[in-house]
Amino acid sequence: MSKFFINRPIVAIVISIIMVLVGTLTILTLPIAQFPSIAPPEIQILSTYVGADAQTLEQAVATPIEQQMTGVDNMN
Repeated sequence: MSKFFINRPIVAIVISIIMVLVGTLTILTLPIAQFPSIAPPEIQILSTYVGADAQTLEQAVATPIEQQMTGVDNMN
């Protein structure tokens, strides 16, 4: 079978082009519900606040950052 395609490369090229076209058409017709869900980007913030307890750190650092980032799209 491989000898057939070696001797006739145009047939192999045509089959490859047809496969690419069929694949492109099927991707375009695939419903959005069938696409895999992609996790939104994540960020991690590290901060040190010498001499503060967890509640003070939350009120002084974490809460203002969360309030400023509420307008970012696709964020959980």
